[in-house]
Amino acid sequence: MVMRKLQLPLSQTQKVRFERAIERLQSLSSANSDASVIVTDSIPVNHDDAFLKGHGTSEVDGELLATVCGVVERVDKLVYVRTLRARYKPEVGDIVVGRVIEVAQKRWRVELNFTQDGVLMLSSMNMPDGIQRRRTSVDELNMRNIFVEHDVVCAEVRNFQHDGSLQLQARSQKYGKLEKGQLLKVDPYLVKRSKHHFHYVESLGIDLIIGCNGFIWVGEHVEVRDPMAIDDQKDEEMISSSSAGKEQNHNPLETRQTICRIGNAIRVLSNLGFTVTLEVIIETVNLSNSKNIDIHDMLGSEFHVVVAENEAERRRTKRKK
Repeated sequence: MVMRKLQLPLSQTQKVRFERAIERLQSLSSANSDASVIVTDSIPVNHDDAFLKGHGTSEVDGELLATVCGVVERVDKLVYVRTLRARYKPEVGDIVVGRVIEVAQKRWRVELNFTQDGVLMLSSMNMPDGIQRRRTSVDELNMRNIFVEHDVVCAEVRNFQHDGSLQLQARSQKYGKLEKGQLLKVDPYLVKRSKHHFHYVESLGIDLIIGCNGFIWVGEHVEVRDPMAIDDQKDEEMISSSSAGKEQNHNPLETRQTICRIGNAIRVLSNLGFTVTLEVIIETVNLSNSKNIDIHDMLGSEFHVVVAENEAERRRTKRKK
């Protein structure tokens, strides 16, 4: 486990508490098979069994050494070092969150925290009417009615293009434009690939999308409805929108405060270098509420120390089970 140096002013007491929490975390992680290494560190392997040298490793005088800083990963016989604080390394099927930077011919270009921009083709996009059909010149003219520059979108990595850029697809109702929320950025290595990257925190009424590329969306919960049902309700919505439309353009104050609290919890976890998961985020939010810490004060030194202490205790308890 590689801990970050906290870039916040700490009192002498806070410094002692923080260092003690970090020592406990490092002692707990040292028992893990995935050990942290720096350049020229020796990687323990069983030379009696055949093993394969992967990225970030080199064999010198019969000893396997790390050539980059990171975490040792083992997949069957393959041993490699997963570098930290690196740019996003995409895989097909990844759920990503990005920001539209250009509306081009039959496509949108999306910034994904990657060396190349992502490309979302008009043909790979769910149309507003929800009907599966060929895209026409009219659809191309109306592209700005779907996404414009600076819009935040969610999509899935479809494949890689010959120039190294990513081709995205958004053919499900769960993908598309994200509104009424906050976009946060963390280092991609803090996000672990899992089966579920879309989360609905029912107790808070918040949607949380943890993108594999390190972009995280926190926003007001939006019901994913069937396109046909949306068409049936369109007339009623047009009648009521004239009176209630202005009020619906803004989130309620309580929802905005909840979004900010979750956002600050993610920022704290990122500052500390902790893996960002739904469980840890919610526990950090609950911790701030139980300690009666104001949303703004969550970014202060004291709460960072409290979160580090709580994480050490959580991992110790989890290890005992």
